Amino acid sequence: MTEKQKKATAYWKENLRYLVILLIIWFAVSYGAGIIFKDALNAIRIGGFKLGFWFAQQGSIYVFVILIFVYVRLMNKLDKKYGYNED
Repeated sequence: MTEKQKKATAYWKENLRYLVILLIIWFAVSYGAGIIFKDALNAIRIGGFKLGFWFAQQGSIYVFVILIFVYVRLMNKLDKKYGYNED
């Protein structure tokens, strides 16, 4: 395996690790907070709405959008680290 192939393999392994971590966070927020822990979270209110309901309706979408920006930032750093940036 050439040095270029090793670099590409390391790049994709790190990329997949980021993806798995971010998807686990999204799953935990959308499924966990919106469904599993809904009853416990409903004891807290935000703007008059129960927190469990808020996560089920809005929170998971907001977290997903934030995770997109986090992923972009992580990938920009990763691209620089491995020399794949377009700057």
